[in-house]
Amino acid sequence: MALEVILITGMSGSGKSVALRALEDAGYYCVDNLPPELLVPFIELEQQIKAERVAIAMDVRSATSLPMVPLQLRELSARGVKIRPLFLDATTDTLVRRFSETRRRHPLSSNRPVTGGELAHDQQHALVDAIELERELLSDLREHAHVIDTSVIRSSQLQAHVKSLLAAPLSQLTLVFESFAFKRGIPVDADYVFDVRMLPNPHYEPALRELTGRDEPVVEFLKRHPDVDVMYSHIESFLNHWLEPLARDHRSYVTVAIGCTGGQHRSVYLVERLCAEFASQWVTLKRHRELDAV
Repeated sequence: MALEVILITGMSGSGKSVALRALEDAGYYCVDNLPPELLVPFIELEQQIKAERVAIAMDVRSATSLPMVPLQLRELSARGVKIRPLFLDATTDTLVRRFSETRRRHPLSSNRPVTGGELAHDQQHALVDAIELERELLSDLREHAHVIDTSVIRSSQLQAHVKSLLAAPLSQLTLVFESFAFKRGIPVDADYVFDVRMLPNPHYEPALRELTGRDEPVVEFLKRHPDVDVMYSHIESFLNHWLEPLARDHRSYVTVAIGCTGGQHRSVYLVERLCAEFASQWVTLKRHRELDAV
């Protein structure tokens, strides 16, 4: 059996340790902060001992050697190693808040650790600069990985997202549908974003307000409105046209985010319907960011 390697990279403070623990629970041999120079020798050693599943985390502390990683991954793939790159991301505001709350120092910051509940203005400015520099240094790795936005999800949600990826075949494009609430921000992991806030809103129907887009009364309400079908048809047509070219371009994952005001009714309904439609053609995953947080 070919060795399967999950490579976790991403922004400092985005949850790489949480993802690594989820993979360890799933039976992967996990290594944290492996220097890129050791990636190929380590994989060769694991192949010699007939290992089957390995998870490796790398971060910006290896900044000077990170540029070699994409080429290494291509070489390992050519040797038959199954590589699954995973990139964890979050908004800058979220990362600033996390560093403030934990009083940790960013790996690219030369400042002393934060000692107060709030970052001083100059410290916050330096932290934002460090985060943006990190984004630049990691941009190539992000481009070739499946991205998970951890900005507004809990650790348990991240663990569930990571474990759901393990069931997706590596050799095919995986289509991820995600519902979300615009009031909590657009997911930074989205490849395509569709705004469906102009559609009739079940929230204003007292009998439907506490239900979700997965409940039959809400489904029936939305089916009665022609604009909902028009929106569904437009999204379906767009994806049917472009997914094949994306697959030919060796894309492993495509995330389609559909947003409404609260992420409870309209976006959830469309994600459920689209996922059911495309499951016969592509490997599909679905996420309901706001519902899963409850």
